[in-house]
Amino acid sequence: MAITTRYGVTLAGSAGDNLVEAAVAEAREAADHGVDSIWLGQRLDHDAIGLAGIVGTRVPGVDVGVSAVPIFGRHPLLVSSQAQTAQAATGGRFHLAVALGAPPIVEQAFGLPWERPVSRLREFLTALGPLLRGEEVEHEGDLITARSVLPTRVTGARPTPLLVAAMAPRALRVAGELADGTVPYLAGPRVLAEHVVPAITAAAAAAGRPAPRVVALVPAAVTTDARARDKMAEGLAFYSQFESYRRVLALNGTENPVDLALIGDEEHVAKGLRQYAEAGATEIVLTAHHDLDPAVQSRTRRLAGELAKAVGSPSAA
Repeated sequence: MAITTRYGVTLAGSAGDNLVEAAVAEAREAADHGVDSIWLGQRLDHDAIGLAGIVGTRVPGVDVGVSAVPIFGRHPLLVSSQAQTAQAATGGRFHLAVALGAPPIVEQAFGLPWERPVSRLREFLTALGPLLRGEEVEHEGDLITARSVLPTRVTGARPTPLLVAAMAPRALRVAGELADGTVPYLAGPRVLAEHVVPAITAAAAAAGRPAPRVVALVPAAVTTDARARDKMAEGLAFYSQFESYRRVLALNGTENPVDLALIGDEEHVAKGLRQYAEAGATEIVLTAHHDLDPAVQSRTRRLAGELAKAVGSPSAA
C-alpha cells in the first residue's frame, strides 16, 4: 500500500540582510526541489501570516502555512482578516494553524493572565472557523465576543484550512471538534501513535467531522557533521522550559528535545521520517534551524522534495 504522506519544510530566513527576501529565496529553492508545503513560525519579530502571503505570491505552485499563531493577545476577527488576505494573495494555498502559546510568554511579553486556556481556545475556534469559511459570526462567550458588524469576507479568498498546535488531551479534543487537524512539534512517532492521533481522530469522529490532518513538525538536518547535534541542541533547549513540552518529551521517553532530532545522511533521516508516517502523520514538515550551515539547510530541503515526489510512485508502495 502506498504511503500518501505529504512533505514540507519550515523556513529559516537567516541568510542575507533581509528576512523577507531570504525566506522567499529558501521557499523558491524548496519548491524547485518538489516539496508539497512551506511553513513559517510565528515569533515576536516578523508577522508569519503576512510573510506567508508574500512567499505564496512570489513562489507559485506550493502550499504555504503558518504554525502557529498564539491566540492570546489576538482576536478572531483580526486573525481572520489576515488569513483571508493571505488566502486571496496565494490563490487558495494558505493554511493557518493557531496555538495557545506558553504561559511565560503570554504573561511576561503580553502582560495577560494565563486563565482558562482551553476554554479560550474553544471560543476562539468557534468564532474563527466560520469567518475563515467566509461566513458571518455572532459569538458572545465568557471570554471572547466576535460579531460581524462590518463585512468580514475578503473577495477572492477561498475557505482557509484551520489547524491547532495541540498535543494535550483537552486541546486535542477541542481541535478535533472544531478544526481540521493538529500541528504537533516534538511529538515523536510513539506519542503520535499512542496519544495524538487516537485522541484527535476520536474527537473529530464524535463531532461528525472528517478524519483530521496531522501535520508533524520534525527537527531534522541532513548532514554527517558531528557538530550539528550540538548546534541543534542549543536551539531546541528553549522548549524544555515549558511544561507542555516537558510533558510531551516525557511521553517520548526523554528529557532532551535533541534526542528527537533526525540528524544524519539522507537514508538515515528518511528512515526516521517514515516512522512518523507509519504513526499516522498525514504531513511531515522538516523544521529548519537558524544556526546550521546554509548548505545543510539546503540539503535538508532537497530531501524533503525528493520524499514528496516519491509519494505515490511504485517505489513508495
